[in-house]
Amino acid sequence: MNFWRIVLAGLVSIVAFSLLTVFLFATIASASKSGPKIPKNSVLVLNFEKPISERATDNPFSGASLLRGKMGSSKQGLDDIVKAIRMGAVDKRIKGIYLNMSDIQAGWATTEAIRKELLEFKKSGKFIYAYSEGYTEKAYYLASVADKVFLYPEGGFELNGVNVTIAFYKGLTEKLGVEITPIRHGKFKSAVEPFLRKDMSPENKMMTQEFIGDIWENFLENVAKSRNISKEDLRQIANTMAIRQPKDALNKRLVDGLLYEDEVNSELRKKLGIKEKDKIKKVSFETYKDVKPSSVGLKQKGKDKIAIVYCVGEINSGEGDEEKIGSVTTAAAIRKARLDDEVKAVVLRVNSPGGSALASDVIWREIVLTKKVKPVVVSMGDVAASGGYYISCAANKIFAEPNTITGSIGVFGLMPNAQKLFNEKLGINYDGVKIGEFSDLGAIYRPLTEKEQAIIQESVDQTYETFITRVAEGRGITKADVDSIGQGRVWSGVDALKIKLVDELGGLPEAIKEAEKLAKLTKGKYKIVQYPEKQDLFSKILNKDKEMSEEIKTQIAKELDLYHAVQALKQAQKGVQARLLYDYIIE
Repeated sequence: MNFWRIVLAGLVSIVAFSLLTVFLFATIASASKSGPKIPKNSVLVLNFEKPISERATDNPFSGASLLRGKMGSSKQGLDDIVKAIRMGAVDKRIKGIYLNMSDIQAGWATTEAIRKELLEFKKSGKFIYAYSEGYTEKAYYLASVADKVFLYPEGGFELNGVNVTIAFYKGLTEKLGVEITPIRHGKFKSAVEPFLRKDMSPENKMMTQEFIGDIWENFLENVAKSRNISKEDLRQIANTMAIRQPKDALNKRLVDGLLYEDEVNSELRKKLGIKEKDKIKKVSFETYKDVKPSSVGLKQKGKDKIAIVYCVGEINSGEGDEEKIGSVTTAAAIRKARLDDEVKAVVLRVNSPGGSALASDVIWREIVLTKKVKPVVVSMGDVAASGGYYISCAANKIFAEPNTITGSIGVFGLMPNAQKLFNEKLGINYDGVKIGEFSDLGAIYRPLTEKEQAIIQESVDQTYETFITRVAEGRGITKADVDSIGQGRVWSGVDALKIKLVDELGGLPEAIKEAEKLAKLTKGKYKIVQYPEKQDLFSKILNKDKEMSEEIKTQIAKELDLYHAVQALKQAQKGVQARLLYDYIIE
């Protein structure tokens, strides 16, 4: 009897699962065909609650109202945000945008890209209202474009400048009994400093002061323009931290009202021309991003294409994913775009601190080959430094945002010696035999010999020579000029333009427009395709443990600044590095 019960239960489970599967995929198919229904006289709500990446994961359930938001990505895609704002500008059902945010989890160049799209949106004649319980500088940078900026009556307002804080590990390595031997080329290659010093070198401090100064100047200039306040008045407000209470922000004309949320909703109703008792039709970004562009008249036409190849994260040899650049994956994506006759131009979207010099060179080669048959334009995001610049330098034209971090043309290696840790602290000793004087080169249980250090230095010097040669050829300047602005020095987009490391200031839209021009395409007569292909949600589910692990690592990196340092040590042992050791978190 139990046997037949088990069989029957199994059959029922199989049938139920099959029916559920059919229902889900029917729902997905229906949703993907029609997209979500947007009521007339709606307001698009943007709150940027999630971290913003270049691209979010495709979610096959996103169109299903039952599952929307339950199985989505843990990040928002900049591409989706831009698309939503552009659709909202032409969608007759959308009357305005409501920015409701306290912070934005993105770099300054990403924030800049969103801000420019909001300014374009205003040209449609539609309104933007902003409201928050408390603004950080980045959140206010976006909010400042709004027609009306409101703040909670007891809320916070941060306007006190920007800063960079870097963790140094020399004290830690001393306590552990680990010595780090740096082998570098470039007096500004500050990537190795955290292991050699307990503070910033004068060169590093001067360099950092200059590029965050440029970022701050860009902030002041644009906010001053949007709020009709003089730049110097704004600077004085920040330098004296004059905004200490909400009323200070109102008195200084940085906000237009101190309102509770219900009062802001009343303002929205007036703007929408509806009665106080009427419900405001607010459409979330998570819903609106699934609207089909063709449904609002933004359909792409023609068989010609411009390919956007996304290069995001650290650069390593082998396969890559949405969080890191793999030489095999990225080179294959560029090659695919090159061999596709319908692709008339390639835009490389670079957001990377660099990494393996060898992997960077593999990608560089594909850019050189592609450039011979079709235009290649680079669009730099938050950071395109060291290896990130290496893979960019061969392009026909390079665009950077004013607050992009770029340059860092320099290379280094880090060789740890943990002999003292093993011998004196752990009681571990190593011994063995070897054939070949250098057969155990790179062993961490002993110090480098002078000969070994000379060999590695020669490799580093040769890699630097190759690096500046690539840049000189790509940018049409001499190696001596590259060396003078190289040496590992980091530049803002503003200064990179002055020294010819980039050609123009602008974001991805400007880069696409330039690619269109170089390829002699007609606006609206080509399609945009993206490479590498996005990883779908099912693949993400299979890799959920890995995703959770990466999130944990990110949190550790934020709190202790240790994860990236350990990873850099591990990568440096594999080969010469062309990268920033740490992320410049500018707050």
